[in-house]
Amino acid sequence: MAGHSHWANIAAKKSVVDKKRGKLFAKLSRKIIVAARQGGGDPVMNLALRYAIDKARKASMPNDNIERAVKKGTGDLDGENYEEVIYEGYGPDGVAVMCEILTDKRNRTAAEIRKIFENHNGNLGSTNCVAYMFERKGLCIIPEEQTSEEALFEIVLEAGADDVKHEGDAFEVTCPPEAFADVTTALEEHNLTPSYSEVTQIAQNTVELDADAGRRVLKFIDDLEDNDDVQNVIANFNMPDELMEEVAEG
Repeated sequence: MAGHSHWANIAAKKSVVDKKRGKLFAKLSRKIIVAARQGGGDPVMNLALRYAIDKARKASMPNDNIERAVKKGTGDLDGENYEEVIYEGYGPDGVAVMCEILTDKRNRTAAEIRKIFENHNGNLGSTNCVAYMFERKGLCIIPEEQTSEEALFEIVLEAGADDVKHEGDAFEVTCPPEAFADVTTALEEHNLTPSYSEVTQIAQNTVELDADAGRRVLKFIDDLEDNDDVQNVIANFNMPDELMEEVAEG
């Protein structure tokens, strides 16, 4: 399985963990606030807001919370002024990492993220130190029991997707960010439900990890995700499926 599939699966699992910690809704609210502030409160006209709301609904975030976040973003309710920042660097075992941040106190967040990198023998780098290793893409992962590769390819190709791959027990659909809305709409119209769908950063090359290294990297990522200001973490690692299961269970 490709590295970004691994990462998508981890992200899905971590959403459950974050929800138990009571942090997921707060992070989703920030995303909605920023999207509404930048593009207005109408998700039909503001795709970033639509994606943020869709993600919140998939996480079972109450509609009242969503509406409150939109109103904070449009200025109808008082709310914090969050700034979008991306921090980049190298984690344990040479893994390149990008952290998508929403913060109202940039200096504080920078110090906290730098400390996490240092605690895991990593290095927080300068802007674009690892960004060139990633490409921004829409990614949807469809469980293989829902469709065939041929049928899926026909559906998403017409909607603007650029590739379909059969990886493990699922199909990966990638597309340019601007085609993401059309691709997800086409999937919905054919009653296909992605286990993961998001515009994200996909690694062009991956670092192969064994189980020990995988544990180190996942602990590092866990500490990053535990920070309230971290919205998303992307890393360019890969490991065999059996090791992935071992690490996930261990």
